[in-house]
Amino acid sequence: MHLCISGFLIDSKKDDSIKFEFVPDKKFNDQIVQLLGHKDFYAMPAGEWLLAVEQADQISELIGYSLPTELKLYIGVEA
Repeated sequence: MHLCISGFLIDSKKDDSIKFEFVPDKKFNDQIVQLLGHKDFYAMPAGEWLLAVEQADQISELIGYSLPTELKLYIGVEA
């Protein structure tokens, strides 16, 4: 299992296809999950969750990779 960040156009009424997909290195899993307010990786709820701009910025800083700011970003656990 791993975290996956996916991005979609902000106005997805015309195009709801995925525009960005990124799997952070597993070494960041616990830090990212705690940043999102969860106890640990396995306590993270199922599904995909919209990231606030501040959360995306914090994750970018943590992992050393700039996530796109022009998209709606979601994060979830994938098998």
